[in-house]
Amino acid sequence: MTLFIAIVADDLTGSGDTAVQFVRSGWPTQLSVGRAKQALADPAASEAEVVAVTTHSRALPAAEAAAVVREDVAALRQAGVKRLYKKVDSTLRGAFKAEIDAARQAWREDAIAVVCPAFPDTGRTVRGGVLYVNDKPVTETSAATDPVTPVTESHIPTLLGGAQIEVQANESPRSLADRIVAAGDVVVVDATTPQDMDRLAHAIALIGERALPVGSGGLAAPLARLWAGAETQGAVLVVVTSQHSASRRQAAALQADGAKIWSPTLAQLADDAAWAEWSDAVFAEAEQQPAERIWLLLAPEGRMDGLDSDKVAGRLGELAGRLIRGHLPALSQEAGRDTTVEPVQVAVSKLLGTRTVAGVVATGGDGASAVLNDLQAGGIALVDEVTGGVPLGTLTGGPAAGLPIVTKAGGFGTDDVLIRAARAVRERRF
Repeated sequence: MTLFIAIVADDLTGSGDTAVQFVRSGWPTQLSVGRAKQALADPAASEAEVVAVTTHSRALPAAEAAAVVREDVAALRQAGVKRLYKKVDSTLRGAFKAEIDAARQAWREDAIAVVCPAFPDTGRTVRGGVLYVNDKPVTETSAATDPVTPVTESHIPTLLGGAQIEVQANESPRSLADRIVAAGDVVVVDATTPQDMDRLAHAIALIGERALPVGSGGLAAPLARLWAGAETQGAVLVVVTSQHSASRRQAAALQADGAKIWSPTLAQLADDAAWAEWSDAVFAEAEQQPAERIWLLLAPEGRMDGLDSDKVAGRLGELAGRLIRGHLPALSQEAGRDTTVEPVQVAVSKLLGTRTVAGVVATGGDGASAVLNDLQAGGIALVDEVTGGVPLGTLTGGPAAGLPIVTKAGGFGTDDVLIRAARAVRERRF
């Protein structure tokens, strides 16, 4: 495998709690007990796409901590890492400024350290540049009396000598990214909710390799999903054959979220010639759709003499299979080319090949079976679940082996479950 992401942490437990966020998003991840040189020499690292290294520098004097971090980041950069995550203590302990400055300088000349140690799920928030732990400034907590690395400053921009960016209601990730780039080379960003963390992660992804995210597990989790999504090229195909009212609500929610919908009439499904004409038109239109869009094939409501549920499922399953098979290009002819100056998603698509259809979500047992049958799949290798009772896996056997797939019973799930299923396909590393 190719090493894409490195986590550099000042202690082992922090390295582990950040690395596991990438595991949850499907990244093959190696947690090293030592520094970069040891991690890169470990045979297990050859099976990883994410490596977490531990500098053991929290208790070191600032100059020594900076030297260790600078050396490790340089080694990881030389090894071809495309994304770096600097893990810091969520209560600001250790040589905080020295390590961040060293990592930024070693990463690249124009790097921007985007700093947010917030972890709202554990009570850590950043407001007005101040780090709060359960609504108390960190200097009013036990971190202030830590016997080894006492924290003496709650205002992170003062600690780092950097800029501060406050949350703006309803701001887009693009706007936040622009504000970060304009603010300087060390930027502290407020965050008090998981939604703030998601927005910041999107902004960091938009900035690209120039951004050096600095934080705890709170920022690592959405970044792991987004960076996985950057490697997942193509549309997510959702097939809904169920007539259940829950499925209809879920399909409507998916359409409202921006999905491109194709739904034949009962007459088109019943007549061979009409079906061929309609399905050909869908296939041609799919070629013109944006690559990252969600495609929804939706069975029409109602019944018609001579048209049973098996035929409806078979027709839509056959079209889904055709769309998937028709969008499985061979490996790029440019594989092996130097990609060090290209965005990681471009590099990955050239090295590994890219599916224009990134995955499939099938609702209704008959529809799911029809899709698998058309693709000649022998089964599904399960890896996770979107939510309880909604499994996620990859196809085994057939021309689409390895394609991510979610299956769901027709009368099951909340109204947003198809949206969540499509995101699970997109925001996971397979």
